[in-house]
Amino acid sequence: MESILPKEGLVIGVIGAGAMGRGIAQVAATGGMTVLLTDSRPEAVADAVKSIEKALARLKEKGTLDQGAMDQALARIKPVQNVEQLSECRLVIEAVIEKLDVKQALLAQLEGIVSDDCIIASNTSSLSITTIASKCSHPERVAGFHFFNPVPAMKLVEVIDGLQTLPAVGDALMDVGRRMGREPVRIKDAPGFLVNQVGRAYTLEAAHLVSEGIATFEDVDAVMHETAGFRMGPFVLLDLVGLDVNHPATEAIYTQFYHEPRYRPSVLMQSRLDAGMLGRKTKRGFYDYSEQKDAAPAAEVKGASSSPYPVWVSKAEPAQAEKLIALLKTLDVKMEDGAKPSASALCLVTPLGDDATHCAVEQGLDAKRVVAVDTLLDLGKRRTIMSTPVTEASYVDAARTLFSSDGVAVTVTRDSPGFIAQRIIAMIANIGASIAQNRTASAADIDKAVKLGLGYPHGPLGFGDALGAGTLHKILNNMQRRYGDPRYRSNLWLTRRAELGVSLTLQD
Repeated sequence: MESILPKEGLVIGVIGAGAMGRGIAQVAATGGMTVLLTDSRPEAVADAVKSIEKALARLKEKGTLDQGAMDQALARIKPVQNVEQLSECRLVIEAVIEKLDVKQALLAQLEGIVSDDCIIASNTSSLSITTIASKCSHPERVAGFHFFNPVPAMKLVEVIDGLQTLPAVGDALMDVGRRMGREPVRIKDAPGFLVNQVGRAYTLEAAHLVSEGIATFEDVDAVMHETAGFRMGPFVLLDLVGLDVNHPATEAIYTQFYHEPRYRPSVLMQSRLDAGMLGRKTKRGFYDYSEQKDAAPAAEVKGASSSPYPVWVSKAEPAQAEKLIALLKTLDVKMEDGAKPSASALCLVTPLGDDATHCAVEQGLDAKRVVAVDTLLDLGKRRTIMSTPVTEASYVDAARTLFSSDGVAVTVTRDSPGFIAQRIIAMIANIGASIAQNRTASAADIDKAVKLGLGYPHGPLGFGDALGAGTLHKILNNMQRRYGDPRYRSNLWLTRRAELGVSLTLQD
């Protein structure tokens, strides 16, 4: 099959005029392609054309599109009544309901309409491209072309090669994606493709944290947004997307990976889905939107007094201790320098992937005076501390007051291997490493896709450069040891690069 698409005069078909279909039609038309747009409901096509016209008009008002370009783009969008009218297309993109039997039937129908050199692409977000194509006479011309919503605003598009897809088909879609003004990444067929796999780490680990009684929704959101630099916290994000969208996708990925522990769903999400607490769309999710309130802020403590106890910092993690001591010096804290703390000292530990209890026991400290401090990220934004189950309240209060004395907010959690940010970031990096190890996508495309598609401050592998591959490896190893859960086992991609002292982005 000739898979190279013409550079000029390319006619593409878009089946499905919903949010995704109309978005694809818009970027294709502004990219110079003629679009034949169809839907099983004719009124949907008419609505889509009106919606595209309004969207282009807004771009013109912003000065990013002139009148001539707007008129030309609209003229390239041609509504057609049914798929039988797509015979002249060299590329057809389906954006219909996310049901395997529906997509397979549609592709079988298309094969009897389009020419043998027409590429058929699916915008599926969760179904296997190989499985979708399995009923086709020519599965080698079928590929995934996964756009993100809203299409005109989201620059990323995933190009997915099924098991039988010809390389030239994916090459052609990469070129078309660029002509549409997108940033394409190339991926092998896998459950959740790339972005949806990585996205599980952010929301699932957050849900597991709350389910374990370690922190509140507000705590997790505040730490991940303010300290870790994510655009929004995981629970604000889940409320925006909707649990009816997110949780079934999580279950599908978990099932398709034959119950890989890294993708284990959360009971917390299922119970809220069953209760109809889906998020903003139902006015109630992890937060209450019945009165258009924003997500409730995390409980904060800000003070202006120093600790009533002398402060001793453990050197068990030298680099982390150095960061903490540098902060304490700016807070004008009286510190002890001895190898062991005095009988009344507030004992501060800086674990990586461990909990306060293990640090106290392993280091021979009095657990009643131990408080752990997360030093992984910037200590100038929000600080996270946690105590052992027996830490006396006066020592927790002293630590909380001390770390808020310069006006920085403090989050206090119960004991947990890895705090909040360490756990979530390590899981993001580990899933990214798994994708790289499986050769689902290149290291560069993994980071590029996640930053574009999810807006993370770093790609999964880029976190290794920002925080240290060895640091992330230690966090995962310690969490696995404490939990005894294979969910936290370090992927070999990450393990090897940590042992070699090289970047997680190193491609072999």
